[in-house]
Amino acid sequence: MKRGAPRAVLPEPVRRMAGHELRVFASFGMWAARRRHGVPAGASAFPYARGQALMMYAFAFVCAVETFGMWALLRDYPVLHRVTLVLDVYTVVMVLGLHAASVTRPHVVTREALRVRRGAHVDLRIPVERIAEVRRENRFTHTPREGELNLDVGAQTSITIELTEPVRYLTLLGRPKEVGVVRLHAEDPDQLARALDRVRQARTRPSPVLDRPG
Repeated sequence: MKRGAPRAVLPEPVRRMAGHELRVFASFGMWAARRRHGVPAGASAFPYARGQALMMYAFAFVCAVETFGMWALLRDYPVLHRVTLVLDVYTVVMVLGLHAASVTRPHVVTREALRVRRGAHVDLRIPVERIAEVRRENRFTHTPREGELNLDVGAQTSITIELTEPVRYLTLLGRPKEVGVVRLHAEDPDQLARALDRVRQARTRPSPVLDRPG
């Protein structure tokens, strides 16, 4: 089979979902090794997963209890018992994997761009020159609007970023969108805002004029 055959056969949403699950499973290894994805030397990383940790662990615990309950109820139905057990265990693993992806994929500020992420399914690079304004703004409600991207954690965002021109964003299933306002959450939003201000000022600061040789 040719290398491009799966791309030709599988629809784009299926390929993207498969890629998302691979990234989730890969996050377990990085989580165990205390590594972070996509944080180059000299960059600043800003985590956001702590705000959802309790909820994710609680959800995983509930799923584990349900798994045990279904295992006990379906012991006399071998086929259904096995299928249900596999699905329930997979659900628990995915819940923990989603949290692992959030832990290992923080927001990243470099001299060239702000990389905003949410787990393994949102990864958007915003060039610094397109950032018009950075505001510290705590929000707990987020009405979906065209041209806006809300990356809330525990229903909260703490920073609003307005752009001079939209950037292209791909949804989990590959649908392109143009966004001009991005709201996100960080565990230390003030530090993230200061880091963005520094890189923006560094890019707009005029270069020193060198003296001409006499």
